[in-house]
Amino acid sequence: MMLPQHPNADELMRWATYASVTTAIILIFVKIIAWFITDSVSVLATLLDSSLDVLASALNLIAVRHALEPADNEHRFGHGKAEALSGVGQSMFIAGSAGFLLLQATGRIINPQEMTSGLEVGVGVMVFSIIATLVLLSFQKYVVQQTGSIAIKADALHYKTDLLVNGSVIVALFLTFYGWSYFDAIFGIGIAIFILYSAWKILGESIDLLMDHEISDDECKKIANTVLAHPETIGYHDLRTRRSGTRVFVQLHLELDATLTLAAAHIITDKIEKDIAALFIDADVMIHEDPVIPIVVKNDSPLKEEI
Repeated sequence: MMLPQHPNADELMRWATYASVTTAIILIFVKIIAWFITDSVSVLATLLDSSLDVLASALNLIAVRHALEPADNEHRFGHGKAEALSGVGQSMFIAGSAGFLLLQATGRIINPQEMTSGLEVGVGVMVFSIIATLVLLSFQKYVVQQTGSIAIKADALHYKTDLLVNGSVIVALFLTFYGWSYFDAIFGIGIAIFILYSAWKILGESIDLLMDHEISDDECKKIANTVLAHPETIGYHDLRTRRSGTRVFVQLHLELDATLTLAAAHIITDKIEKDIAALFIDADVMIHEDPVIPIVVKNDSPLKEEI
């Protein structure tokens, strides 16, 4: 179900970025302690991930602030694509961390090291990280539901991967502590591959936004149903859509009876534009009216002839 625009959407997005940066900084400090004590490549993996979370979240904060700026004379369609640029930047950061982690994990496979102490500290830090991440994700989920922000959604995506990363690190710490030293590096490689997959998803969605990719088929069907549900509508064509930040842009040609007055056609179009806009969190709808003359053929099937 698509929700209406939240009255404090801008503030929610700003607070989500502040919460993300603050959480990442806290996790970096506790994971540095855990890494020094355990010397685990798995802990190093999650430390690197949190370090890049700070960079990505800081970039996200700047992008969101810019994206929320109103349209101006140089940017008539607003600044929403700043969010997509942020997503591209985040994916690059995340992919870079995965590459570094692969190198570290490969080296640890060649020269495995046993962990003789620090199990309790390592596990405790990972449990704390999971709890802190769950709290942040709960808030981010609420913000995404209320605003539809792609930047917050991208930010939440790599924090979701953190949950799996931290959980796998706990398993790796136990296995390494009890003599299975290779598992530390193996888990590190697995985490790196998963991080690369997450970066690819973020990059793909961001590029779609930058390239003005059409919105989903389900959303287009809802637009079509809304247009055709109006009793005065004969049909429509040339439906075009795109998304920029939290805003959806919709354009279409509306087919109306050619005998309608200009005032009547305008009233109908305004009503349909409002109905379409109500489907989305934030929408800009533009409809062009095309006058058509209904034609009835021998089998009584109504056709239309555009003027």
